[in-house]
Amino acid sequence: MAIDNYYMMLAIEEAKKGRFSTRPNPAVGCVIVNDNLIVGSGFHPKAGEPHAEVFALRQAKQSAQGATAYVTLEPCSHTGKTPPCARALIESGVARVVVAGLDPNPKVGGRGIAMLKEAGIEVTVGVGESQAAQLNAGFLKAMRTKMPYVRLKIATSLDGRTAMASGESKWITGPAAREDVQALRAMSGAIITGSQTVIDDDPSLNVRSTQLGVEQERVPQPKVVVLDRRRRLQGSDYQVLQRQDTLIWSQTDLSQLLQTLVRDYQVYDVLVEAGSQVAGSFLKANLVDELVVYQAPCVLGNKAKPMLMLDVDNLAEQRRFKLVSVAQFGEDLRLVYQPYTDSLTSN
Repeated sequence: MAIDNYYMMLAIEEAKKGRFSTRPNPAVGCVIVNDNLIVGSGFHPKAGEPHAEVFALRQAKQSAQGATAYVTLEPCSHTGKTPPCARALIESGVARVVVAGLDPNPKVGGRGIAMLKEAGIEVTVGVGESQAAQLNAGFLKAMRTKMPYVRLKIATSLDGRTAMASGESKWITGPAAREDVQALRAMSGAIITGSQTVIDDDPSLNVRSTQLGVEQERVPQPKVVVLDRRRRLQGSDYQVLQRQDTLIWSQTDLSQLLQTLVRDYQVYDVLVEAGSQVAGSFLKANLVDELVVYQAPCVLGNKAKPMLMLDVDNLAEQRRFKLVSVAQFGEDLRLVYQPYTDSLTSN
């Protein structure tokens, strides 16, 4: 029903309020409606704090009786750091629950829906599912595949160059684009870079923005992972090495690294901010879920470093992507692509 879509979109807007602070938990929103009036709303702000349904029910109070609850992800059925939300909804007396999508977490896995139905509550699943899933792409993928959602970020000139031959790359893009990168970092459980980038730029790779709409101290800092197969950084004092949680990865298997990040560190969203060699390696291994290109209106010339180091001998080996969004930040463009999943090429 159109009315269900309307209220679910409001619940998704609630969920967005927690997208920078909930890691490793998914961002979830809830709206409670009684007699066409919103009587409660809430979102999950941070792991360990109450879930979205709890905040919405607290606001609704007695008005939850006979109401409809719109939730962007299946209510949890297990007791973790907080009590099960499915139980809270049952005890509140809501008559109906509309859910965008099921939780693939094995601890939930449809049990929340089953609890609600067993209590006599009408349940509708699938309203606004694709929009809600975009908020938690990493969580959903990791629960299903044990692999994180990987975003490869590249800042490039009009002629596809990312740095001068000397390695100098600060700054190709302007302040507005760099501020948008802060949002990408805030969404990420880990940032992967290469030793050459650390040597060339000595980046901090942290979240330091004050424009995210959430207090900076509530944003978990992403874990920094440095690919250093030749152990070039040993004994150095670069910024990322001053952090106790920085992971130096000296092995060659990138898939193993990604699996390790999910299994050992609960990292579900990964941002790759690295040079052309590392970027090409991720693409070659077909490990990129999303390519985020910030294109600056400048030309760096043929001596500058290319976007990617990737051996392609003929057109049949090309990697093709579909453009999913375009946005302008200052004078720069942000182009977001996703790989075609059916084949490497598309005509």
